[in-house]
Amino acid sequence: MDLRIFTEPQQGATYDTLLAVAKATEDLGFDAFFRSDHYLRMGTVDGLPGPTDAWITLAGLARETKRIRLGTLMTAGTFRLPGVLAIQVAQVDQMSGGRVELGLGAGWFEEEHKAYGIPFPKEKFARLEEQLEIVTGLWATDPGKTFDFHGTYYDLTDSPALPKPAQRKIPVLVGGHGPSRTPRLAAEYADEFNMPFASVEDSERQFGRVRAAAAEAGRGDELTYSNALVVCVGRDDAEVARRAAAIGREVDELKLNGLAGSPSEVVDKIGRYAEAGSSRIYLQILDLDDLDHLELISAQVQSQLS
Repeated sequence: MDLRIFTEPQQGATYDTLLAVAKATEDLGFDAFFRSDHYLRMGTVDGLPGPTDAWITLAGLARETKRIRLGTLMTAGTFRLPGVLAIQVAQVDQMSGGRVELGLGAGWFEEEHKAYGIPFPKEKFARLEEQLEIVTGLWATDPGKTFDFHGTYYDLTDSPALPKPAQRKIPVLVGGHGPSRTPRLAAEYADEFNMPFASVEDSERQFGRVRAAAAEAGRGDELTYSNALVVCVGRDDAEVARRAAAIGREVDELKLNGLAGSPSEVVDKIGRYAEAGSSRIYLQILDLDDLDHLELISAQVQSQLS
């Protein structure tokens, strides 16, 4: 089971804070550092000092880290034109020496679009499908050849399809709870399917849908299946309660909907997700100043899974 660190910087984090978490992620042996792609805080937090841009952040971290994978859960398709996104991600991949992964979703948080003047179209899912075809098509175009795409929402003519990523193929993540269109998109474009904030039972059901869609598309069983879950681990009940309070959550709710409790409790629940078909967990870390939390997870959770 791969464990990856997943952050939500829109809730309040500077680049320096993210850099400290990314370096701890690398030093403590985790597989990857991922971040959300949002421009507005959620809930009652103040979100200070304000948002950081996902791909600018990852470009900086690409030069400050050496081993860990870097990516997004999920870049909103509403934020960037697909041709521009393909250039940005390819450049960050070059800057990292080939360690980037792209999670791409339709976009859903209407309030952040209103706050920053970003168009929020009704037909987001159909746009996402075209975006996935364009981004992956640009990267796959042989050097010296051109890429064309003429769709409903985007039109590209004689694109040189440059720059190229450092990797032969940047892994693409698709995720979500949708029962039909989401599995089909994952089967067609994704290297990894991510089930966010879902129960073991719902994850197993959705993984089955994606496997069926992949088989129908003529793909083997090469997709990676993963979950994203909030994490709150403590050496004892008091430490679990303190960490839960620090992120404004209740312990019982965290145990029901995430990975919470003692290291052994968390290992046991991760095992249930593994039985459902997951081979990778994105640990949502909400208190980015608590690096001792990462140390505990590394020493007493990750060590039991490796």
